[in-house]
Amino acid sequence: MNPRLTLGLAFVALIGGAIYLWLGPAETPSPVPNPPAQTERSQPAPRTTASPDTYMLAASWQPGFCETQPNKRECRTQTERRFDAKRFALHGLWPQPRGREYCVGVTEEMRRNDRPATWQDLPEVKLAPATRAELDKVMPGTASALDRHEWLVHGTCSNFDMETYFSHSLALMAELNASPLADFMASHIDKTVTPAEIRAAADKAFGKGAGARISVECKTEQDGSRKVLTELQIALDGTLGADSLSELILAARPQDANSGQCPRVVIDRAGL
Repeated sequence: MNPRLTLGLAFVALIGGAIYLWLGPAETPSPVPNPPAQTERSQPAPRTTASPDTYMLAASWQPGFCETQPNKRECRTQTERRFDAKRFALHGLWPQPRGREYCVGVTEEMRRNDRPATWQDLPEVKLAPATRAELDKVMPGTASALDRHEWLVHGTCSNFDMETYFSHSLALMAELNASPLADFMASHIDKTVTPAEIRAAADKAFGKGAGARISVECKTEQDGSRKVLTELQIALDGTLGADSLSELILAARPQDANSGQCPRVVIDRAGL
């Protein structure tokens, strides 16, 4: 190769290297990470185990209720020998606050059918045989498909399946009906009492302050002027299946005294 050409190429390479060292290597942009893929937000699976929550346990005094709804099938067949003649009957277990209604799996057609005349058209409540037998005893309203209505409106919002929801309801009712409060009711059949007396009996049964967590409900009987006790609505707060009824009641917020609407109530006897 021509010596002059070789010397020229070497000189060019030397100058290029100096410029590279002075300016530094050209910056290359950092790779932009790919944005995370958009995933659909999955709905949490319904729970089948107990979890802390607030509820209202609606416990009917069935003889008084039947004085206001004498045409109900369960009222036409009520006798003094039946369980609900001297013990509380299950109306429902309602997740709180009110307004948590018609939740998982409820269609518009189901809501349209949620009227007493068409409760039989609502989906069947499927339970283990022993649970079904106990529910039919403690909730006489199953004769009018009350269980289907209660599941649709309230049970679907409880995060429990049917079996668990009604098993918890029945366990609470068993504690209530084994308590001195239920004994107080049975010993005052045909008598007139005040809400304060009922709440005092609840305090003795479940602890001081329990009565303040109970709302006393009454109505005027259909064929007279007496105000009859129809149910107690008992506030609960805690873990169903783990906490006792007493613990659940005492952890709840106090309820409206409701004494203006029901200053005195008759604890009615079974039979219309």
